[in-house]
Amino acid sequence: MSTHPPLSPAKRWLGLVLIATAQFVVIMDTSIIGVALPDIQKDLGFTPESLSWVFNAYVVAFGGLLLLGGRLSDVFGARKIFALGWIILIAGSLLAGAANSVGLEIAGRAIQGAGSALIAPAALTLLMMLFGGTSDLPKAFAVYGAAAPIGGTAGVFLGGVLTEYASWPWVFYVTIPIAVFVLAFTATSLPRTVKKASGSIDVAGALTVTGGLAAVVYAVVKAPEVGWLTVPTLSILAGGLVLLVIFFIIQARSRNPLMRLGLLRAPLLGAANGAQLLLGAAWVSMWFFLNLYLQQVLGATAFAAGAALLPMTGLVVLVMIAWAPRLQGRFGAKSLIVSGLLLLAAGLVWLSFVRPDGNYAVDVLPASLLAALGMSLAFVPSLGTAINAAPPAETGVASGLVSTSYQIGSALGLAVLTAIVYGISGTDPSRVELTQGYSAAFIGAGILALAGAVITGFAMKKSRSSTPAADESVSV
Repeated sequence: MSTHPPLSPAKRWLGLVLIATAQFVVIMDTSIIGVALPDIQKDLGFTPESLSWVFNAYVVAFGGLLLLGGRLSDVFGARKIFALGWIILIAGSLLAGAANSVGLEIAGRAIQGAGSALIAPAALTLLMMLFGGTSDLPKAFAVYGAAAPIGGTAGVFLGGVLTEYASWPWVFYVTIPIAVFVLAFTATSLPRTVKKASGSIDVAGALTVTGGLAAVVYAVVKAPEVGWLTVPTLSILAGGLVLLVIFFIIQARSRNPLMRLGLLRAPLLGAANGAQLLLGAAWVSMWFFLNLYLQQVLGATAFAAGAALLPMTGLVVLVMIAWAPRLQGRFGAKSLIVSGLLLLAAGLVWLSFVRPDGNYAVDVLPASLLAALGMSLAFVPSLGTAINAAPPAETGVASGLVSTSYQIGSALGLAVLTAIVYGISGTDPSRVELTQGYSAAFIGAGILALAGAVITGFAMKKSRSSTPAADESVSV
């Protein structure tokens, strides 16, 4: 894909600001609804079991369409798809904020997810176009990587402020002025690419992977309500798995697949995507249930619950920008990913000791900081490893794949743990029963992080044995 003359240094760094803002907003939109969930549930009539779909509708659409977003970026040009994604995100934000029913709310969240699915892979492709092959690439990756967890934790705080002092629709409307700002500078600060002469869009692949993922998540979310071994649960789950099998068959036979299956054989790519999948499952589940614990058990207001997680944001910024790149240069990607996931697991196990009559300083703050430290160490190395493991011509698809892994890990992890929480606490739980459910969720998330550390350590060791310089070659 050819490009026009390079941008000036000042515009390159402004371009990085836009790209980091994209990552910030894409992840913020998954977390900003956390503290608003009780108000959304009350006003729109969500049941406790279905409430997670305010999150899952976004994440399933996002994760299911990310590969399509990456393919569109490679075929039509990253900048065009980047801008289109923001326009769709604005439309979804307007609908989600104005919704007056469960159905409209879920539809608005799904449209937001579709817009983000175009933005995320295009943003990573644009970052590589701006900084690939330069000495500034590690710094650019650190800024981009930090924007994700910052967006997650800052979204919690912003959601608290807006819910407390305005109303819950503003957790969706706040995205709109940010989108307008990014669109205003996209044409002048991001590189323009020329459309490929050949290339088609695998619509069937996009539909089957999105439908399959949605069906699997829906079956897991509904299982506690209707039963795990009932006909509805098993049939929906089977239908989702069949759609995913069809997706892989389509990819194997298509001349222009959404995801070339040979890409999965790239050294380290599978290991890095596995790390992102389990990292997303553990981290996103943690903040989702930690928010609910703060509000529903400790009685914190929406604003106080958001403010309670601000220390994590500060630690994430410090570690990702100041420490992680240096530590990776010294110890390698594998060491940071494994140690980060282990620290995250330890923080989650610590959180599992929360009490019905607990307090923030003892039950939440130390454990959440340890978990944030682990996430900060693991995120950027696993992201950079996945992107650099793919051929340059398939950066967009690789970007979509690694983002898909993180988001679908988030959706499936949250779906499973939500089922566990309400299976333990019941439909009308007391504070004690809620605490027992949330404690089980933290243990489950800790197990996912621990599994990520073990699997990543083994997979990256195996990959490195076949490519001796693998660990060094992916340093960002």
